[in-house]
Amino acid sequence: MTDRIALVTGASRGFGAAMAEELAGRGFHIVAVARTTGGLEELDDRIQAAGGQATLAPMDITNDDAMRQLCLSVHERWGHVDVWVHAAIHAAPLSPTPDMGEKDWDRSIATNVRATGRMIQFVDPLLRLSATGTALFLDDPQGGKAFFGAYGATKTAQIALARSWQAETQRTTPRVLIETPAPMPTATRARFFPGEDRAPLTAPRHEAARLAALL
Repeated sequence: MTDRIALVTGASRGFGAAMAEELAGRGFHIVAVARTTGGLEELDDRIQAAGGQATLAPMDITNDDAMRQLCLSVHERWGHVDVWVHAAIHAAPLSPTPDMGEKDWDRSIATNVRATGRMIQFVDPLLRLSATGTALFLDDPQGGKAFFGAYGATKTAQIALARSWQAETQRTTPRVLIETPAPMPTATRARFFPGEDRAPLTAPRHEAARLAALL
């Protein structure tokens, strides 16, 4: 079993799944986290079919106890994490700001902001135990745009957390990368831009290959 470990949060579909497959193809053992068990199992099938290895962790990143236990288990089994790709997101439906649904607003804060902050606390020690520990965050600059209130505000807050962590680790470890992927034909984008011509969009696997090279 490889001793290079990649933790991918939000790994069951879209870009998260593409990054998990790409990193598995580069020799990483993938710890794949998502709420959707079926999506994780399909991911595992694809990784195994390509000769890679994965450990599935079907759980909600907003559950502090579950995520703390996962990170403890990773430490006990492998002793470190080399790469953390944070692709988990709650994409609230577009709406006028005064009409934001209470549940979607609360879920956006819980997933996009609070859980990210807690995950940084849990994963940072694991990344510091790797000589090449690197965290990757995915920016999506929609903050302040019409109808993107819940998603835009909480995604902006998520990236602000990552930028603070990045600034704090300039001369230490881990390395924190913040990248803006090219537009991709994901389910999240389809919710925001229904009816869009998806032909010009970049396939997630191509964008995953580009960003994996940075890791």
